[in-house]
Amino acid sequence: MPQFFHIDALKGQQSGSGKRYLEFLRVPALSAGLYVIEKGGTDPQRPHHEGEMYYVIRGRARMQVGSDHCEVQAGSVIFVEAELEHRFYDIEAELEVLVFFAPAEQG
Repeated sequence: MPQFFHIDALKGQQSGSGKRYLEFLRVPALSAGLYVIEKGGTDPQRPHHEGEMYYVIRGRARMQVGSDHCEVQAGSVIFVEAELEHRFYDIEAELEVLVFFAPAEQG
């Protein structure tokens, strides 16, 4: 199992997959991935059974977590409790986000 990762390599794998989300780490206690949403795109995700942490690498958007709304950009860190409604919206610049699930995301 790899111990070290580089964002540029992950972005290459993610874009080559044709999917928005690339999981690159999975152990029982944690999973991690790179989530990319294009400028003007929509975020189709639904609440998860796990807690999540997001770290915005680049881009600019707004995010809803429960009833709270906030602008997010490079350097933003967001926590989302399990089962809480959340989504990115008003994506002004392509969004690249590291996502961490604890425990590892189901399904």
